[in-house]
Amino acid sequence: MFQGGHESLSKNAEPFGFDPADIDFLVLTHAHIDHSGLIPRLCQQGFKGPIYCTPSTLELLKILLPDSAHIQSSDYERVLRRKAKGKYRGEVYNPLYTLRDVDQALLQVRAIAYGTRFAPCEGAQMQFENAGHILGSAILVANLKDDAHEQPLRLVFSGDLGMQHSPIMPNPTLIEEADALIVESTYGDRLHRSMESTEDEIVSVVRQTLEGGGNLVVPSFAVGRTQEMLFLFVDLVRRGRLPTLDVWVDSPMATAATSLTHKLLAELGERARETSAWFAQNPQALNIRFVSDVEESKALNRIKGGAIIISASGMCEAGRILHHLYWNLPKEHSAVLITGFQAQGTLGRRLVDGQSKVRLLGEEVLVRASIHTIGGLSAHADQEGLLTWCRGFRLPPARTFIVHGEQKASEVFREAITHALGWPELVLPGRGVSYTLHPSSAS
Repeated sequence: MFQGGHESLSKNAEPFGFDPADIDFLVLTHAHIDHSGLIPRLCQQGFKGPIYCTPSTLELLKILLPDSAHIQSSDYERVLRRKAKGKYRGEVYNPLYTLRDVDQALLQVRAIAYGTRFAPCEGAQMQFENAGHILGSAILVANLKDDAHEQPLRLVFSGDLGMQHSPIMPNPTLIEEADALIVESTYGDRLHRSMESTEDEIVSVVRQTLEGGGNLVVPSFAVGRTQEMLFLFVDLVRRGRLPTLDVWVDSPMATAATSLTHKLLAELGERARETSAWFAQNPQALNIRFVSDVEESKALNRIKGGAIIISASGMCEAGRILHHLYWNLPKEHSAVLITGFQAQGTLGRRLVDGQSKVRLLGEEVLVRASIHTIGGLSAHADQEGLLTWCRGFRLPPARTFIVHGEQKASEVFREAITHALGWPELVLPGRGVSYTLHPSSAS
């Protein structure tokens, strides 16, 4: 699902460009909505095959996809109301799918554990390895055989790769062999700050904001980033770097994802497990409240200072975060902590770019609060992390496709691979372009 700005609505509404009924099966690397968000629409339009993912990804899909359907329905009804009042003149897009479509899609999911081989069709042997990005995130390793070639083609698809030494997730699994590689490049053009400097900046922002009598608003992806922020706040309190904090998590989806995270602690990194064990013994160290209903959410906007409010969406495009920004952006003592990637065209990107006024809930809002971008908390590997993972291959893949990045990021990452690794053919594939792959030569 495309995300970011009005343009994404038209892109998501476009026909698929193929007949969904012709697709035999679908393999999903993880649950983030930019990867999974159009699955119910695919099923609605005729795809009847199995959907393969890890068990944790399935559990997250049960949270994310119904929420996506609900947001689409709510946005559609809000646009209709504005149009009826003459306040909206743009094109009205129908919801892409309903909750019934989501239920049908979930019935088609088949959960496969890490390291377990499965055969989605004749001639294909596949398995998932841990990508270290979010719960259940996977690298796909596929051995594909046809009658025309003696040797199978080994295709590796990175999915979204996590950071090395993440505060919450394990390192991505290294893969040693591939004829063809499809690799992400979200942060292929930059390096993240070190975790030490990231923690220093978070401590500084939190102390300065709360001691100054303001609120700290944290737009956060409900899955992954919210849980990482909670673990990090607990860890900073545990080490005496922050005092006891009052934290509100205002996102039903983030609440559900946090509950799931605690059930699946074994999938997290060692540091996250240690932090969780300490907090279980010291629950008074952090006042964490999970906000459930809308009225309770609205009540947060009456808090004049001293609150840390974590809310979705992470790019400030929808959900309860819009209301918290509406009330706190005009306050010069408050602050907004941007902790993740902000796509072009999103409200989050406009805040990062320093706009002094933004349009929120149909009104122009002055930005007096301070905006802080924390670059070391991405769930994505940076350029060096991507190169570290690529170095795990014993021999260079014959052909590498660089995807999942804005044009500049992908181009810079291609140059980095050339200079650092000297790999052969590196391709930036165009949307809708087909490629034919063969074993070894991958031509």
